[in-house]
Amino acid sequence: MMLVTRDTFRGKIVQIFRLPIALGLALGGFAAALALAVPGARAQSDDPSYLVGGIGAFDLVQDDDQAIDFRLEYRHGTGLWIIKPWIGVEGTSDGAIYGVGGLLADINLGRRIVITPSIGVGAYSEGDGKDLGHTVEFRSQIELAYRFDNRSRVGVAFSHISNAGIGDENPGTEILNVYYALPLDGLFGR
Repeated sequence: MMLVTRDTFRGKIVQIFRLPIALGLALGGFAAALALAVPGARAQSDDPSYLVGGIGAFDLVQDDDQAIDFRLEYRHGTGLWIIKPWIGVEGTSDGAIYGVGGLLADINLGRRIVITPSIGVGAYSEGDGKDLGHTVEFRSQIELAYRFDNRSRVGVAFSHISNAGIGDENPGTEILNVYYALPLDGLFGR
């Protein structure tokens, strides 16, 4: 029987939240630096909320258990400064499913180009797909998109999912997706 002391409990909590906190700080720092350093880079305060769909290649880099990746996300149009919440579900052709939510920053480079770094945490079930070592998995992603006149977007995203070392094993995976973002204000005539 394992005795759990206050110090081992605190150590485990610090271990679990170290990576998400570091990623959040890095995301905020990256967004701020980009917004300040690149002429014309800015957050658009009147961005709509988006319904986002994506399809791509799961386990692209390691190639242990490749599958087709499907995503559906809701990205809220407002937030704190340029940081906005998002929530989504991801599945693979091997039956894996991942419910996830987090924070993103839309950084506009001129009128048409949008860079969106994001982080998230969620619950993962492998199905017949890749075992990522734990139910709790973290996702970091960078997306590059083209914005049309109606504010819809098409983009490419590269993401990494891993358990940040909280599981006995942490194989992680990388995914390359093509996204389409539908602005919800146009959908409902606002």
